[in-house]
Amino acid sequence: MNGSLVVSTRKGLFVLRRGGSGGWSTVVEAFVGEPVTLSLWDERTNTTWAALRHGHFGPKLHHSTDLQTWKSAASPAYPGAVSYYGTPAKGGDTPSVDTIWALESGGADRPGRLWAGTIPGGLFRSDDNGATWNLVQALWDRPERSEWFGGGADEPGIHSVLVDPRDSDHVTVGVSCGGVWQTRDAGETWELTADGMFAAYMPPSRRNDQRIQDPHRIVRCLTAPDVLWSQHHNGIFVSRDDGKTWSSCEGEPSSFGFGVVVHPADPDKAWFVPAVKDDKRVPSDGRFVVSHTADGGKTFELLTDGLPTRAWDIVYRHAFAIDASGDVLAMGSTTGNLWLSADGGRTWTAIDHHLPPIYAVDLCGDCHG
Repeated sequence: MNGSLVVSTRKGLFVLRRGGSGGWSTVVEAFVGEPVTLSLWDERTNTTWAALRHGHFGPKLHHSTDLQTWKSAASPAYPGAVSYYGTPAKGGDTPSVDTIWALESGGADRPGRLWAGTIPGGLFRSDDNGATWNLVQALWDRPERSEWFGGGADEPGIHSVLVDPRDSDHVTVGVSCGGVWQTRDAGETWELTADGMFAAYMPPSRRNDQRIQDPHRIVRCLTAPDVLWSQHHNGIFVSRDDGKTWSSCEGEPSSFGFGVVVHPADPDKAWFVPAVKDDKRVPSDGRFVVSHTADGGKTFELLTDGLPTRAWDIVYRHAFAIDASGDVLAMGSTTGNLWLSADGGRTWTAIDHHLPPIYAVDLCGDCHG
């Protein structure tokens, strides 16, 4: 896994590695022709997980320790007694998992634990390394969930699962559209923590309603875990009190987008890929840029060196990644372009222009190796 770039696309999973000359090339092609929505490298077991979306046949999970041989695993599924609007289920009221939209390992002291967020908005937990999955019933049964709704998707979905490096039972999840939720007991109880976020797409009376906020993506600083960043439908938000409250930042050229990454050792440094919201969803004025703050959101700088001056690419939530050093960034776009930066976004190099539409990018191992 040393220096690997795992790219999940609409037509398969592609693994790129850097060669001796410094260039990157594809060394693995898996699930070619099939939509891979997400991957996770679990460094605890050196296992790569791949989530596939098979439409009518539902999502599937596969795992590999060598990126060559893949084994099927159990997939999250709603128990038969669960319904959208109360139990027991009646008729066609039983939900089914459409997409696995988040995958996260459960912490160093929980060796068999994995988390999965789905569309519709269910959170699942495995304590046996993916052999079985259980719906986190306490979150599903929250009365506020009846007000969740879909943003870009028809139904609400859980896309961000953040495990606190100080306490593996403390987990934060982001819901589009349903706000930010936290548990401190591995899912037994939950608290809504989206105070300070606002939704301009709602009537004024509900603008600040925490239950219907649309955080597109949430990330946590590894070495300063009280600091969280969110790329929201209506702006860029930062929290410095472990997600309890949030403050808005105005980015350039817009505060709308999907992806966000934060430097693992400097909580004031974060990167975004801005776009035009709602019915557009294209780069502002057709200019593809990365927006960067180094002072906690007070100011933003546009990073453009190596990026096209005219393009219509969008970078999805999970298609923007940063490595453990904070120097290497990777992003993939809806038009199959893949870029890499080795200097914190100052300069970018196109690794590939001809991949299928990219859903997610994962930097695995030491990308300097």
